[in-house]
Amino acid sequence: MENDLPSADATRCGYVTLLGAPNAGKSTLLNQLVGAKIAIVSPKVQTTRARVTAIALEGNTQIIFVDTPGIFAPSRRLEKAMVNAAWDGAQDADKVALLVDSLKGVTKDVIRIIEGLKESGRKAHLILNKIDAIKRDTLLGLAKELMEYEVFEQVFMISALTGDGVADLRSELAKEMPSGPWLYPEDQLALAPMRSLAAEITREKLFLRMNQELPYSLTVETESWEERKDGSVKINQVIYVSRANHKPIILGKGGRAIKQIGAMAREELEESLGCRVHLFLFVKVREKWTDDPERYQEMGLDFPKD
Repeated sequence: MENDLPSADATRCGYVTLLGAPNAGKSTLLNQLVGAKIAIVSPKVQTTRARVTAIALEGNTQIIFVDTPGIFAPSRRLEKAMVNAAWDGAQDADKVALLVDSLKGVTKDVIRIIEGLKESGRKAHLILNKIDAIKRDTLLGLAKELMEYEVFEQVFMISALTGDGVADLRSELAKEMPSGPWLYPEDQLALAPMRSLAAEITREKLFLRMNQELPYSLTVETESWEERKDGSVKINQVIYVSRANHKPIILGKGGRAIKQIGAMAREELEESLGCRVHLFLFVKVREKWTDDPERYQEMGLDFPKD
């Protein structure tokens, strides 16, 4: 791996953590910053459950972006684990950026994050998202209002969906990274193993296909991964639901829903892997899986004690 890394002379490398309320657009922004699909995206709130780490290059700088779950007022154990993961991701970052949905403005969740930044003594960059859907005067007023909280160093205005302003954001962040050697090879885009990314792809397709019908208490795990002699890959995945009456929702009438979800996931997996994929999905009921520490470990989350 060391042979794949450039000389440490004049190179920079650092961590940037993205914070925000649910559905602020952090995952969409992460994919734009890296130039590849790393994080799953859906209209459903709390799609991102654990920290997603992706790597971008900007000139001689390697930026390691950490996309975190949306921060809100948690009530369930899984929600608490997600919010804890978000704040943990900000602790050791070289820079923290708060992404705000410009259309929603200063919500209770945004205030909650600002207060958390103040308590930790951390400064952050402010990123106003969805500038393509808001009037400029309203946008400037929102920027002024948020800057008065005195926790932000700079303000950036972007559209994570169209990519407008993202290149300038990445360029400015690169200038702020500390001098030092790159930590990862030039062609590496993410830290998660492909098994985990494959499970996330299937979970995304579940969200997109079912949207509001989808039970909140659902997770996907890659049970087996077999590389075959013909160059194809056989993947078995399990979709865990917490109640028996959730299973027919996932399967659909005559199994049509699960077949469509599998086809959607298979298509993206084949594009990502560059080979033929044989994907087999199984739905299993595991009651109270949200109280099972092993499931949290599989998702990359710490298990909250209370």
